[in-house]
Amino acid sequence: MPFKDNHQKIQYQKTGRKHFAVLLDPDNLTEASCLNLIDVGASHPIDFFFVGGSLITTDNQAGIIRLLKKNTATPVILFPSNSQHIDKQADGILLLSLISGRNPDFLIGQHVLAAPTLRASGLQVYPTGYILVDSGRQTTASYMSGTTPVPHDKPAIAACTAMAGELLGLRYIYLDGGSGALTPVAPDMIAAVREAVDIPVIVGGGINTTAKATAALEAGADVIVIGNHIEKNPGFLAEVSNLVSSYNVTLDVHR
Repeated sequence: MPFKDNHQKIQYQKTGRKHFAVLLDPDNLTEASCLNLIDVGASHPIDFFFVGGSLITTDNQAGIIRLLKKNTATPVILFPSNSQHIDKQADGILLLSLISGRNPDFLIGQHVLAAPTLRASGLQVYPTGYILVDSGRQTTASYMSGTTPVPHDKPAIAACTAMAGELLGLRYIYLDGGSGALTPVAPDMIAAVREAVDIPVIVGGGINTTAKATAALEAGADVIVIGNHIEKNPGFLAEVSNLVSSYNVTLDVHR
């Protein structure tokens, strides 16, 4: 992602510009559906493809990344659930530390196992504080990590958690309701986290309408992520891309 140092990150946040990422779960994609998304993305810009998931049960990931790299210039960023999901075909990796939980394996354990491979891979590493937020149902992420999400209506907990992550040196915060979230991360929580930190805030999970996407952007999300909803409704990709583009155009006009 286009943040090379702390000063640049802060300046990026202050500009108010927004970005759009599509999260692809290798278990739920065929070659044909992936190519269809790439085709839609050719005329409706996507800033990043995130590839991965909380539980990957097939060997499709390498093929999906290969397709993306062959057919699009959009950066491909790994969204790994453990140290086995590293693929040097990608452009970078979100090195997720699950700071909302207290499971040491997802705070540092998997990172120790991954470190030698990552160092040798040449991947751009993005140290990210990952905060799971209650979305009205147990998600694969909370079940597999054995952790309790931040309560949906407790923005102060999320803000203090994000602040601690930034003080520890993490460079991004990712607020996630999880795959199949019934409700997205609440705007007041996004706003509280945005106020608490000077690093980019990524928001995903449950964003399945343009109204919810708009609410996340207005609350202060720097990057919004859509995932499994586009598997059912590929046209939603174009809707969100247009929304983010129009948001940035409006921002430029009013400068």
